[in-house]
Amino acid sequence: MNDVKKEYADALFSLAVESGCEKQFSEVMGNISGVFTEFPEYVDFLMSPSVSADERCELIENAFGDTLPEYILSFLQLLCKNRRIDQFENFREEYDRLLRESEKSSIAQVTSAVPLTDAQKKKLSDKLEAVTGRSVTLVCNVDRSIIGGLTVKFDDTLLDGSLKRRLHDVKSVMASDVPEQSGCRIEGNNS
Repeated sequence: MNDVKKEYADALFSLAVESGCEKQFSEVMGNISGVFTEFPEYVDFLMSPSVSADERCELIENAFGDTLPEYILSFLQLLCKNRRIDQFENFREEYDRLLRESEKSSIAQVTSAVPLTDAQKKKLSDKLEAVTGRSVTLVCNVDRSIIGGLTVKFDDTLLDGSLKRRLHDVKSVMASDVPEQSGCRIEGNNS
């Protein structure tokens, strides 16, 4: 799937670059994604084996024809013909990755146990930008189960500085240092 996702997204991104519409295509695809999320039955219908490829393309034309750039309409029709319209979100995500790559920007998914202050967000963003040499947009989430610290996922990197992970690491070290005897004797001064 990754090769297919890359192939389709690369082709659309190349057309967008030729047209100078990279950001516009991203926005339009985001809107289409919203429609598909709101009406999943429409995607199911477009995947139905009982609907011919020509009918699927006509349905896409009727639904989106007047509102989409020609290349994106053709892209949707190609996905319908090849029975890949249900994978649209994967193609959109890959397209957006290519866009960020071309803009030298990254999105960092930050998860913390408590909400970060604006100052903490700024400091983290500045640090990530210095390390990556890219502009970084933070998407912050709160997950109390990590107990403390935070995790940061960007590009293909995961930085896990959560207290939950640290405790797990300590537990693993302690478990590996315990002697393999069934009994444990503690000697000491009982005074």
